[in-house]
Parts: sequence; structure tokens; C-alpha cells
Amino acid sequence: MSPLWSLALAPLPLAGAFLLKKAWDEPGPNRPRFILGGWGLLAVAIAASVPLMGPARGPFVMLSIGSTVALILVAAGVERRNAKKKALRELAPEPSDRRRVVWRGWLRGFLAGPLAGVAALGCGLAVAICAPGQIQSRMVIGGLMVPFLWAGGMAWTLSDDKILRAFAVLAGVSVVTLGAAFLKGAL
Repeated sequence: MSPLWSLALAPLPLAGAFLLKKAWDEPGPNRPRFILGGWGLLAVAIAASVPLMGPARGPFVMLSIGSTVALILVAAGVERRNAKKKALRELAPEPSDRRRVVWRGWLRGFLAGPLAGVAALGCGLAVAICAPGQIQSRMVIGGLMVPFLWAGGMAWTLSDDKILRAFAVLAGVSVVTLGAAFLKGAL
């Protein structure tokens, strides 16, 4: 019965991936709606698949369909270029125009290192403790997520000019994910 449910739910991740690609391609006033709608449809597809196909198979099938459609949409936009033709050289991007202050460097280092690490660990723990499925699978997935999320948090923090935004996002992710993990573990 599972293949029938995956066919019935397939339009949700299809439409979600399409909306996300449209938001990427067409920046404008509707872009936030496309992003929210795309992620919302993917979340609904995953949530609907759990009772219909099981806590392990359902999310796997929906994420596989969504990522395959996204890959096809991105591959459809690939343009072939002549390798022998020299590209026009562009100047390197300018560094941030803010003046250099020592405390900003130290704060940025703290955000990129320990705080991004705590946020990544929180996400890994939340997946390992709160996600559906076998405990061994959850632990492996949660553990494998941590280094990638930490690297992403570091790269984003160091490239973003807004230190307060980086602090707010990393602190918020840390509080929410660690809170969810500890609440689930306490129950």
C-alpha cells in the first residue's frame, strides 16, 4: 500500500521544490511567499507521510522525491559554455566597508567557533533524540549532521556583515534545539 501513498503524496514535494526554485530564479516581492510555500509543502508532505507510510519510510520517500525534483530543476537550467573563450575578468569583491574594531573580530570568532558549534550540536542532538525511527539511525544521522552544520554556521557567520543577526540566529537555534532535546529526554 506504501507505493500508492507515495504516488498520492508526490505532488506536494513536487510543488514545494518548484516553488523554491521559482523563488530562487525570480527575486521580487513574492519571493518570501514562494519560499514559505515551498518549505511548507515539503513539511506537510513529510508530516502526512509519517502516519501513511511509517516514521522511517515516509520522510525518506518524500525527501527523496523533493530532492530529485530539485536536482532536475537545477539541471534543467544548466547552460553550456565554450571552454576556450576567455571570460572577462572581474575585480575581486570589496571587503566589508566597516572600520576594523578589535572587539568585532573577537565576537565574530566566538560566534563562528563555539556558538556555531553549540548550535550544530543542538541540531544533532535534537535529531538523535526527537526524530522518528530507530535509535541507531537517528544517532548516525544526528552525528553526521553536526560537522556540516558547524561548517555552514562558521562560513555564514564569517561572511555576514550583521553580527547581531548571526548572534540571534545561532543563539535561537541553540536554545530551541537543545531545549527540545532536553525536554524530550526528560519525558
